[in-house]
Amino acid sequence: MKTEIHPKYFTEAKASCSCGNTWTVGSTAPVVRTDVCNACHPFYTGEQRIVDTEGQVDRFYQRLERRASIQAEVDAAQAAMDAVLVPIAELQLPKRAEQILTETGHSTAADLLESLEKGDDELLKLQGFGRKSLIDLKKALRSAGYDIG
Repeated sequence: MKTEIHPKYFTEAKASCSCGNTWTVGSTAPVVRTDVCNACHPFYTGEQRIVDTEGQVDRFYQRLERRASIQAEVDAAQAAMDAVLVPIAELQLPKRAEQILTETGHSTAADLLESLEKGDDELLKLQGFGRKSLIDLKKALRSAGYDIG
């Protein structure tokens, strides 16, 4: 065995944990520091706790929050696109009401929602489109999942 190539071995090295627990071990370093020991590790203590040494857990939660906000924006954009793309024929309105709305330029659910935002009178002004047709229209939009105020 070659001499002077091996590190010095400390039989009475002090080991300490971030929780304050200390003990004596054999090591090549005079002082050993750990983040977790048998006195504070969740496996041994039975308590649920997250050991976060470098902020990894916080960064993970931040990524989750960003993902949730992006997903909410995507869902809102998709809902808006769905409103634009749904033709009036899919709302299953009475034939007369559907015909009047189509003739006046209301071809999609988005057009109807835009008119309803201006008020009920906007649609009631249409020739042949009365209160019963308006009620049927609102019921059809609600059943299709649109939020009507």
